[in-house]
Amino acid sequence: MTERQPLSTYTRRLDADQQRKLRSVLEQKGCTFRSLPHAEFSTRLETANLTLYQNGKLLVQGKGTEDFVRFVLETEIIRKAELGYESLSDPDRLLPRLGVDESGKGDFFGPLCIAGVYVNESIVGRFETLGVKDSKHFKSAPKITALAKEIIGTPGCVYDTVVIGNEAYNRMYRKLNSINRILAWGHARVIENLLGRIHNMTPPPTLAVCDQFANTKKVIDDALMTSGRKIELKQRHRAESDFAVAAASILARHEFVNRLRQLERQFDRELPKGGSKAVDTAGIEFVRVHGEPELGRVAKLHFRNAYRALGRPEPPRRPFLQYSR
Repeated sequence: MTERQPLSTYTRRLDADQQRKLRSVLEQKGCTFRSLPHAEFSTRLETANLTLYQNGKLLVQGKGTEDFVRFVLETEIIRKAELGYESLSDPDRLLPRLGVDESGKGDFFGPLCIAGVYVNESIVGRFETLGVKDSKHFKSAPKITALAKEIIGTPGCVYDTVVIGNEAYNRMYRKLNSINRILAWGHARVIENLLGRIHNMTPPPTLAVCDQFANTKKVIDDALMTSGRKIELKQRHRAESDFAVAAASILARHEFVNRLRQLERQFDRELPKGGSKAVDTAGIEFVRVHGEPELGRVAKLHFRNAYRALGRPEPPRRPFLQYSR
């Protein structure tokens, strides 16, 4: 097994008692404290920087990170040796990598948006402090917007978004007859776009991670071009647990929500998310007001909602067909 490299970034949530102990220990070491937005305090040791945020998250960065955690934090504050276990159980956690995810594939109205994010060790530490998680954990659009701004503003973070508008989406689906192939095309374009900016990534990514949406990663491999085939691609079930993929999911959802709002303003009506009965009602009303030809400008026409909106018999359900309505 490859020897684990010393950590240069570490984050951990401290309870109130641990926070008080930490400050006391740092005061005894003669540390001076400075203020930062959203932080209780920030200070610098000889070989590490420490910031304790108001939510209790401690961020340690620098070449002395591991020594501080082992010999100060775990010994005097936490009183439990546990450094390294999380990284050993997830060996890719701190690797420089790309994460890719999409939003809109389960929504009748609105486009399909795919986003990609580059992370390295320090960016992962920042995302952990921000509480970055899969966008499905956040029901509030303002929260998604706020997190998206924080992700975009993180030093060193490189991102890209590909939007497949409804008219283009419907053309692609008629040609490919597979949402997986559309997803593969979108994921591949995001990876290629990001690799075109590899000079902005330090260090360069060693792999790309995305969710397992096809039976084999060959579906994406076939859609990749020269640059994309030079990087390792990993498809995982529940890949959103990866910080890079979770950040991509937030950017993709942020883009989807903004694009859906643009369509609502353009057609002066609410276009609900998902594929519920409220969506059926909105689809029927949209066709009544704007006419059948316009539906393809705002909706995914292979969804069963489209047949209901157009008053047509629904086709037989196809077994094992993913992401259809």
